Amino acid sequence: MKQKIERLRIHKIFMVDRSKNKEISPFVVKDCAVVAIATGIHVQNLRELRDKLAAVPADSIYYHFWGSLLLPRFEEPEFNNDFAAWAYHGLRDPILAERLAMIDPTDFTDMEELRQELLEVVEERLYESEYVPWSKLDQQFHFMRSQIVVFDTHKRITDPKMLSVLVPSLSTGSIFYHFIDARRRSPEGVDDLSAWLSQFGDRYAELIKSIATIDPYFTTLAELRQMLSQLFKTHLEEKGR
Repeated sequence: MKQKIERLRIHKIFMVDRSKNKEISPFVVKDCAVVAIATGIHVQNLRELRDKLAAVPADSIYYHFWGSLLLPRFEEPEFNNDFAAWAYHGLRDPILAERLAMIDPTDFTDMEELRQELLEVVEERLYESEYVPWSKLDQQFHFMRSQIVVFDTHKRITDPKMLSVLVPSLSTGSIFYHFIDARRRSPEGVDDLSAWLSQFGDRYAELIKSIATIDPYFTTLAELRQMLSQLFKTHLEEKGR
C-alpha cells in the first residue's frame, strides 16, 4: 500500500511539472474543396471590368486568384489568375495580361488591398489605350465566387516530429487549407502549421522562418507539398540530432 501511494505521489509530481509548460493543443488536420458559385456578373470590355471589380464580393477576387489551384487541370495554365488569362485571350491585350499576371496575392494583407491593386493596373491600361478593348460575346468574363467546404480528416498531431511523415501524405486539399487559405483566415497572415509550431516557443523558429519564405502562388499544390515535405524533413532531422 505504501509503495502504491509513493508511485501515485511521483506520478502526481510528474504531472504538475509538465503542467508548468504551456498546454499545447494537438494539430487538427483538415481537408477542403472549393465550390465555385456563379455571381451573375459578367463583363465584355475593360471599362466594365474596372467598374465590376470595384463592386464584386471579395471572395470573388479570391476565387479568381486561388480557386483554380483545386480544380482539375489537364495542362499547365498560361497564367496564374483568371483576370490575366481573360485579358490575353478575351481582350487580346498581352500588355495588360502580363501586368495582371505579375500580381502576387501573397504581397497583400487582404482582398481589399488586392482589389485596389487590380483597379490601379486596369485604370492605368485604360488611360494608355486609345480605345477600350472588347471581347467577343462568347468570351465574356464571368465573375465567380468561392465557398470552401471543410472536412475533418480525424488525424491529430501532438509531436512536431510527426510532421515529416504527415506532410508528404497530405492531400492537395489539406495543403490548400492549411498553407494557403489559412493566411486569409489568420489575423497574422500565417499558415496553420507555423501558428501551431509557434506554441513551442523558439524551438522551431528557424523552421517557421523557412516556411515563410515559400511563395505558394507561383507553384502547384503538389509542388508546394514537395517543398514543404523537404523543409520539414531537413529541419526536424537536424533537431533530432
